[in-house]
Amino acid sequence: MNEQSIRWDDLQMVWAIADTGSLSGAGRRLGISHATVFRRLTDMEKRLGVALFERSRTGYTPNSAGEDLAAVARRVEADILGAERRLAGQDLKLSGSVRLTTTDTLYAGLLAPALADFRVNYPDIELEVVVSNQVHSLSKREADIAIRPTRNPPETLVGRRVGSIRQAIYGQKQYWQDTPIPLNSLTEHQWIGPDAHMGDSTLEAWMTQHELDQRCHYRVDSMLGMQTALHHGPCLAVLPCYLGEADPKLRRLTDPIPELSVPLWLLTHSDLRRTNRIRVFTQEIGEYIRQRLDEHSRS
Repeated sequence: MNEQSIRWDDLQMVWAIADTGSLSGAGRRLGISHATVFRRLTDMEKRLGVALFERSRTGYTPNSAGEDLAAVARRVEADILGAERRLAGQDLKLSGSVRLTTTDTLYAGLLAPALADFRVNYPDIELEVVVSNQVHSLSKREADIAIRPTRNPPETLVGRRVGSIRQAIYGQKQYWQDTPIPLNSLTEHQWIGPDAHMGDSTLEAWMTQHELDQRCHYRVDSMLGMQTALHHGPCLAVLPCYLGEADPKLRRLTDPIPELSVPLWLLTHSDLRRTNRIRVFTQEIGEYIRQRLDEHSRS
């Protein structure tokens, strides 16, 4: 190999330093030590005969040569990921893996039974489920399919809206008998609400609008946590209907709240949508979700 050849791991290192602005940040991204990044960068600059970064007290700033190589790294990664997606899209067999990302609430309250049935019906397809409230990138192949509630699905993905998640107010059955109850009759009770880290700005704004935030002294950062908290006292909380209706300890106290309804999307990357296993998965799971959401909204 020519001494001046640029390797892929060289490009990744330059890109990481340019993005993070430091050797330690690049090391964390690459999973190597600060000293290893320093040594590899020094060796690379000597090999190429050119400096790639301006060093200062505030960190590392790429010069024109560094910016050029970082841009090359971005293009190379995009080409590699695109090739992987195209190769995956050539699969016509009902085998291989399907990597799904969804939220903890959707997995526990809606999807787990459907995924179990799917595995029985298609035993040669391996399911990998990433249960996280963080958004995983389908473009970078962190997942093949995303099932997530969103009012603004990414334009870079394709898929379909499989229903709407309706939400209503719930409380323990032992404390509440007659329903539905007007919202203004519930404002003096204690409430369980979303923690800021949950990221549900629409629910937070709705509670503030109705002055319920002033009655909320118990906050949880997930819907599953809010559901569990309702089991242990006479508090109230807003929950998705698919979660609340399936809980034998809870009672729905109001009709679904229109302004809190959120579309549920089943999304994938355009390169994968014609892959047979992806197509079958999205059709079957999508239909299951639609039926379940319709059932719970009518309950």
